[in-house]
Amino acid sequence: MDNEKDYITFMNEIGDAAAAVSLKYFKKPLDILSKGKKLGTEFDPVTVADRNTEFAIRELIREKYPTHSIMGEEHADETKSSNYKWIIDPIDGTRAYITGVPTWGTLVALKNGDDHEIGMIDQPYLKERFIGTKNGSTMNGAPIKCRPCDTIFNATISTTDPLQLFKDDDEQDLFFRVAAGAKMMRNGYDCYAYAMVAMGFMDVVVEAGLEAYDIQGIIPVIEGAGGIVTNWQGEKVTEGGQIVACGDKRLHEQVIGLLNTTI
Repeated sequence: MDNEKDYITFMNEIGDAAAAVSLKYFKKPLDILSKGKKLGTEFDPVTVADRNTEFAIRELIREKYPTHSIMGEEHADETKSSNYKWIIDPIDGTRAYITGVPTWGTLVALKNGDDHEIGMIDQPYLKERFIGTKNGSTMNGAPIKCRPCDTIFNATISTTDPLQLFKDDDEQDLFFRVAAGAKMMRNGYDCYAYAMVAMGFMDVVVEAGLEAYDIQGIIPVIEGAGGIVTNWQGEKVTEGGQIVACGDKRLHEQVIGLLNTTI
């Protein structure tokens, strides 16, 4: 527990430092570059805000935990001998960021081998910080829980972009197969949709083509709130790829079935 408290304290320091950078550029004119293709689009945006936010996070980690490895979206991996690795997505949802929509967030995780010690989803414009550990998840320090939802017919489902961010028609069709039975679909929320699953306002997020930094900070928040995150085959997520996050394990079993049943 002492280590967990230390990690939570440090994660809050990271969140504050990242917010000071990301908010400085948010809703301001920005030069927008493209890193190339991204799934179904020719556009993968990046800005100075992404790069400088990650740099600020790395500086803190290097100072506090110099033997820990660091992996992030915008800068080269820093590999050390320790089993501990920090995984950073400085601005998850750059498309939202550059269009002035506050559904982006800073994602950070600390892993010890394959196990998560802590994860964070931070939305600084809304002043909502979600932190997850093995002992539970919180939003701004208050405990949060996923809500019960045992069937897709009662579920609210989400994905970031059902038209452009699946790699092909087959993936897109599988998403819509699941979504067709849902009570409600709300798309375009980036990492914020996962936070709403952890808080009990949404039930399932289905996405594909994610990198490790897109999901590792999210996993401890969902799991700490009582939910589950796997790939589309129902297996543990070790990196990124195809992702299903559910607040209720009964719903998760049903979603996995729909994704893997041949029609």
